Amino acid sequence: MSDLHYESLLIRREGLTRDLPEGDNEDLRWVTNSATLIFGDHEAVLVDTFTTVAQNEELIKWVKDHNRRLTHVYLTHGHGDHVYGIGQLVEAFPTARAIGTSGTVAESRLQAREEYRDGFWGRLFPGQIPVPVLPEVFEDDHFMLEGHELQIVQTGHTDTEGTTILWVPDIRLVVAGDVVYNETHMYMAESTPESRMEWIASLELVKSLDPINVVAGHKYPGRTDDPATVDDSIQYLTDFIEAERTTMTALELYEAVLRRHPRRANPGSLWGAAKKIKGSPITLPRK
Repeated sequence: MSDLHYESLLIRREGLTRDLPEGDNEDLRWVTNSATLIFGDHEAVLVDTFTTVAQNEELIKWVKDHNRRLTHVYLTHGHGDHVYGIGQLVEAFPTARAIGTSGTVAESRLQAREEYRDGFWGRLFPGQIPVPVLPEVFEDDHFMLEGHELQIVQTGHTDTEGTTILWVPDIRLVVAGDVVYNETHMYMAESTPESRMEWIASLELVKSLDPINVVAGHKYPGRTDDPATVDDSIQYLTDFIEAERTTMTALELYEAVLRRHPRRANPGSLWGAAKKIKGSPITLPRK
């Protein structure tokens, strides 16, 4: 049995909420997505894709540079910025199966609809969004890579419904998708008080695996994959819950969380959530 390794590619893009209040965090109004390649001597599995055609072309080149046969593209959840590259990837790697859970496929189907692909993502990235291709529903709870088991762990409603992580016990790696955020504001606009508690429970589940490395779906460049990011994500949720309870307006909620987390990337994600949760008009239906 060969040893497994992993590497992640990070690509930065503009954030999706762009009407932020004036402030001193204008240098942080961007977000970085990650895609992770897990590989042995001959084969590899890719976890998640990117948003735009150009970003996914860069991803394809990066995967090819590893000189492994790609067997699967695994999607942790169905948000467009993680699944829109499926068509480009399976065209470039015809032996690869694009797979996800039923929850992932359901969200992917929603994001493939015209009002999301064209009316939302296409409005923010005009002419840049690929033609959506859905992953196939994968019913098992694991698949194999060169004799190693890659386990699919259901995490319920975290930043959206039907999310998962991929756990690789032989190297104690969690590829967390958007269950864990690394020094980046967490996407809360689809959350409720109940789902935020479910999210914390899912993070506790990640901790119980005792991973060595945790790859967040959104990661500040230069940061390591330290599992301490799981506790950091729990703290962020805890702070958000407290700020929601003690504030009245969207601006008050935004500023309260920002005081506790002033240097996380993508404050637009926080502003979008604050507007939605506090009842202010918001034009963004999704992250």
